[in-house]
Amino acid sequence: MSFTANWLLAEPAAPPPPPGSGRKCLFPGKEHRTTLTAAEFKGWLKQFDADGDGRISRRELREATRRRGAWFAGVKAWRAVRRADSDRNGFVDECEMENLVEFAEKELGFLIVSKETTTASPNSSSGRRNK
Repeated sequence: MSFTANWLLAEPAAPPPPPGSGRKCLFPGKEHRTTLTAAEFKGWLKQFDADGDGRISRRELREATRRRGAWFAGVKAWRAVRRADSDRNGFVDECEMENLVEFAEKELGFLIVSKETTTASPNSSSGRRNK
């Protein structure tokens, strides 16, 4: 009786798709982070406020995290509410939203910028011309 390790004979995995190909990256690293302003992030979260009370619960945050495609959405939502909820009422209120923004940048893969960034040409800021 011979033993054949089929997993050793399998073909190697295909390389990741090129950027801009429209396919979703399953394991986004820092180079694939979603860039938003703090206001855009808060607006994105408000769409998951199911009961419309202006607060984000752990269940609502879990749904937002799950829709983003994150693994272990329940655990991440629990950690996010625990870290952001300073008065320990189980919800992230409007006054605690900055804590959630910080958590989202560190733990959820968002890149939160202070305002809209525009792309400037390299020569425009220096005032010098290339000859």
